[in-house]
Amino acid sequence: QAAMLLPAVLAVGVALLVALFVVDPPRPPRAAKGERPPSPYRKPWLWRVHGASALLVVPQFAVSAFAPVYLVSQHQWTAAQAGVFVAVAQVLGALGRLASGYWSDRVGSRLRPMRQLAVASVVVMLLVAVGDATGLWLVLAALVLAAVITVADNGLGFTASAELAGVAWSGRAMGTQNTAQNIAASLTPPLLGLVIGDSRYALAYCVAAVFPLLAIGLVPVRAESEKD
Repeated sequence: QAAMLLPAVLAVGVALLVALFVVDPPRPPRAAKGERPPSPYRKPWLWRVHGASALLVVPQFAVSAFAPVYLVSQHQWTAAQAGVFVAVAQVLGALGRLASGYWSDRVGSRLRPMRQLAVASVVVMLLVAVGDATGLWLVLAALVLAAVITVADNGLGFTASAELAGVAWSGRAMGTQNTAQNIAASLTPPLLGLVIGDSRYALAYCVAAVFPLLAIGLVPVRAESEKD
């Protein structure tokens, strides 16, 4: 009951903050009737951003969903200890998202950093698997790195969706982006749980590394230069 009450209270607090402080920026005037911009989905770029982002969600939820269970079942941590560890890692992940956004502004690209983070996600998920097979300290360090790296691309894909779609289509593009990610996020815990079984965590993390590997080639880096 307390666990459900906490996010409910936080949601009310965030709703109040949004009502007080969030204001829509000025929007450009709408095109005259009959001059509706063509659908950006006629080209493959947005589809590829959505697909790559959905693939990159898998390692994120492999870590967030199973790290507490892993620490409790395989290393005999208490639920409270595992919860504190994951909470701290999630805070670092939030800072990582801010850093990736700053990075993308500095280099003038969303998709190049997104592809590089996909490569990093592959490496760090394999490192988690190696840590599970070798020692506790390595797996703890790898889990912290994974908690930061695997979430850092989320804002980049979301922003790229809006920028590639243009103002007239940005709402639909961002909605599609989130829907694809939420479907992948919902499927990851039950399907990866089948792989894990009683104790096959290293195998599961290796399987999770396959998805960002596929995303590397799917991220449409060329789309930004063609749009410009």
